[in-house]
Amino acid sequence: MSHHIKGQSRTQATLFPEALDDFVTDENPLRVIDAFVDSVDLASLGFQKVVTKATGRPCYHPGMMLKLYIYGYLNRIQSSRRLEKETHRNVELMWLLGRLTPDFKTIADFRKDNSTGIKNTCRQFIQLCREMNMFTNAVVAIDGSKFKAVNNKKKTYTPKKAKDLIARFDASIAHYLSVLADKDKQEYSDEDVTVMHEKVAWMKKRLVELAEIERKVNEHPDKQLSLTDPDSRLMKTSNMVRQVCYNVQSAVDSQHHLIISHEVTQATDRGKLHLVASQVQEALGTTNITFVADKGYYSRVDIKNVLDTGAEMLVPKGDTSGATKAGIFNKNQFKYDKEKDEYICPAGNVLPYRRNAIEDGLKLKIYVNHIACRDCAIRAKCTRSRKEPRKMRRWEHENEIDAMHQRLKEASDTPLIRKQTVEHPFGTIKMWMGATHYLTKRLKNVSTETNLHVLAYNLKRMMSIKGTIGLMELIRQ
Repeated sequence: MSHHIKGQSRTQATLFPEALDDFVTDENPLRVIDAFVDSVDLASLGFQKVVTKATGRPCYHPGMMLKLYIYGYLNRIQSSRRLEKETHRNVELMWLLGRLTPDFKTIADFRKDNSTGIKNTCRQFIQLCREMNMFTNAVVAIDGSKFKAVNNKKKTYTPKKAKDLIARFDASIAHYLSVLADKDKQEYSDEDVTVMHEKVAWMKKRLVELAEIERKVNEHPDKQLSLTDPDSRLMKTSNMVRQVCYNVQSAVDSQHHLIISHEVTQATDRGKLHLVASQVQEALGTTNITFVADKGYYSRVDIKNVLDTGAEMLVPKGDTSGATKAGIFNKNQFKYDKEKDEYICPAGNVLPYRRNAIEDGLKLKIYVNHIACRDCAIRAKCTRSRKEPRKMRRWEHENEIDAMHQRLKEASDTPLIRKQTVEHPFGTIKMWMGATHYLTKRLKNVSTETNLHVLAYNLKRMMSIKGTIGLMELIRQ
């Protein structure tokens, strides 16, 4: 006789059917989702069909659809078809939706048509966290990460790739035509000749298509053309592999690792600092924030714009001058004397201030010593020019940048704080998304996907911090 625990018979009838609420414990995250969605004003957030007409076929309430998506993204179910299946067999979703079973097309259309509402819901949750005093330690780490798009490198063209493909097809056509023009065709059957004619015809047709692609690529502002997802871009990832993707910018609170702000972009990190910082300041309602970022964000103008808002910046500078590679002294080997407003070169000579200049829209001060440079014994290590001396260019706001570098030296743990803060959310979200990352195409839809992932991540973080019941009570206050 078996001593195992026995289950209930599948055919056993019950006098009093069990209620769905009995299957959902008080600590279940479902109740947090339900409480949060019920607490927000969906119409003011921009959701469609909150108020419907009295006549016509009724539609699903956007609150129910939003609950469905939040549940799906919390449980790594992002596909509309998989969500449809879950509504038929998942007891938790039966409880959450009141046994509603929308089809996959209705589910997908809700995400596509309510991008504004979903974005504002994500922001609304951050406001809720702000009201809970979650951002008292205003240190925010900023970073970008590449997320795969629904495309591949074969369907993405650059001017060089288009030119090389045209050259290859031209060479192949010329080869087949030379073979067909050969008088001695005894070694080729009629079938072979027919096949070669078909190949030539196909390649000529393909050549016309490639010529049109080359024209479009050269006219494109980014000199790229993605056929599957036109908004995606070919970028280098962290391991220097080129991949068709989007660059997601995020600003993460260092204390609780909550994503305060995010933005899906189509370019590298450089130039995005002020954009993300201003979004964070708006979300938190203060400018007194310390931002940390890696050297990929280093842009003097961008940093100055953030500093002008009253925030503090900590961004290391990377060596992009190419001087070391060229075998000459780098700029950082020239010492600047702030009191005397002059540079000291590696040979010990003084480079005084001479004049002003405007380069790339920036007002610069030029420091040069013609006589000392002319007679210098190590001139070959300083400049490759035989006529012009080595000149130092200093931006008019360089003192503020130098002060930032000094603060960065004093805060030696800044790189570690940034890495521990901002890379954790990226890793978690990518794990949830799976190997394919995005499921939708175009920037608008991809941004909506990202908003749902960020909302789910922040919800899960808050449940870990406050507890399910604690967070639910705070939401209902």
